[in-house]
Amino acid sequence: MNKHIAVDIGASSGRLVMGTLSDGKLTLEEIHRFSNGFTERGGSCFWDIDYLFGQIIIGLQTAKARGISECTLGIDTWAVDYVLLDAEGNRIQEVYAYRDSRTDGVMEEMAQWISPAAVYAKTGIQQLSFNTLYQLYIHDREELARADQILLVPDYLYYRLSGRKINEATNASTTQLLNLQTGEFDKDLLSLLHLRREQFAALTAPGESLGPLMDSLVKQYDLPQCELICAATHDTASAVLGVPLQSGRSSAYVSSGTWSLLGVELTQPINNPQAMAANYTNEWGAYGTYRFLKNIMGLWLIQEVRRLDGGRHSFAELARFAGEAEGFRSLIPCNAPRFLNPENMIEEIRVACAESGEPVPQTLGELALCIFDSLALSYRSYLQELEALTGTAVDVLQIVGGGASNELLCQLAADVTGKEVLAGPVESTALGNLAVQMIESGRVAGIAEARAIIGNSFPIVAYTPRPVPQLEKLLARWDALHAPFTGGRL
Repeated sequence: MNKHIAVDIGASSGRLVMGTLSDGKLTLEEIHRFSNGFTERGGSCFWDIDYLFGQIIIGLQTAKARGISECTLGIDTWAVDYVLLDAEGNRIQEVYAYRDSRTDGVMEEMAQWISPAAVYAKTGIQQLSFNTLYQLYIHDREELARADQILLVPDYLYYRLSGRKINEATNASTTQLLNLQTGEFDKDLLSLLHLRREQFAALTAPGESLGPLMDSLVKQYDLPQCELICAATHDTASAVLGVPLQSGRSSAYVSSGTWSLLGVELTQPINNPQAMAANYTNEWGAYGTYRFLKNIMGLWLIQEVRRLDGGRHSFAELARFAGEAEGFRSLIPCNAPRFLNPENMIEEIRVACAESGEPVPQTLGELALCIFDSLALSYRSYLQELEALTGTAVDVLQIVGGGASNELLCQLAADVTGKEVLAGPVESTALGNLAVQMIESGRVAGIAEARAIIGNSFPIVAYTPRPVPQLEKLLARWDALHAPFTGGRL
């Protein structure tokens, strides 16, 4: 089978992308694209999970109309958010979005029962206020007791398509409930949440076949015959699989989308006190790896600015406006909690600048450049931490995902980090999803071959560092502004 479809859903949009491998080259064709976003009702934030399932069906109908009669299919989405199912397999409640404020203060409350150091020693997962651990801690106990199964979002979408319940391992690790030593859900943490192991399905590794698309769906909607293959369902896990290998060079990656995830791929976790103090995470990767990385508030900042401006300008236009503004005029500490889900991002940035004595950005170009300058400087700060924690100097920074198409941001990252930046592929998440499908289908021998194919199939743009005027003064200013948020806790 040589038709593979990646269902790749992020916090702001989703799409179905078909990959075809021929003569050692992988080509992509976007079949269907749709918007995504949480809605606010009654003071809470929710995802429309039925809408997402419906969009997958529409995408598969489109594939069938284009003559695709059979294919493999894999799903990846964002992490941490979950669905509760009753004993009949029906959804119990709406799906909370991680930016919901219900977890405010929960980390501190839970610390009365188990220390953050003990949790990190068990799980190696960074302290973020929206982690599933804290979401479940604050969730209605009656609803949790009724839950026969707790599935993360992509697991639930697989269930709706196949009837099979799983907990895919790369995404399950982000719950902050998996024990690094046992490779299973931690008994102490489950007990603290008053949950039972049986409420979670078996951990499933990327590459496992989940069987065919349910025949009832095929007949009802006239869909292709699909073999469902368990992808690395955490979109960052798939994005990292889609990073081409840099032979003979020490590289770190930035998966740049709504979030910027900066890290390296390791074969052993680093969950020592130093890593905990810097708030680095050890998410499980595919094929026996760990993603040792830092969460950085990413393009969410500019996405919100664009939304509040009424979507009048494309992201490319906003980058052009930024290129016409004065460089490093205004800076913000991107990982400050205030930027997680403010009522008005534009005003939040302006107020933050005023409070810290930074010039207040007024125009769209000044706002955009404030964001891009601050993101690039964040990369520098956290890359230095990463090198210290791993004991390995990084030669090259590989930016993949949507941010790889932002030439200004990529050049700024090269300038302030002093590292060569390789930008691309933009579609790394879909490519990593497809890589697992091709390996499971026997089309590709393993992940090293898949990455080599990706590197030969898609353009990579190199950015060489340029001198930054008065760099020492800029870095001193940034370090003073950024210091309170070095740990990156949200």
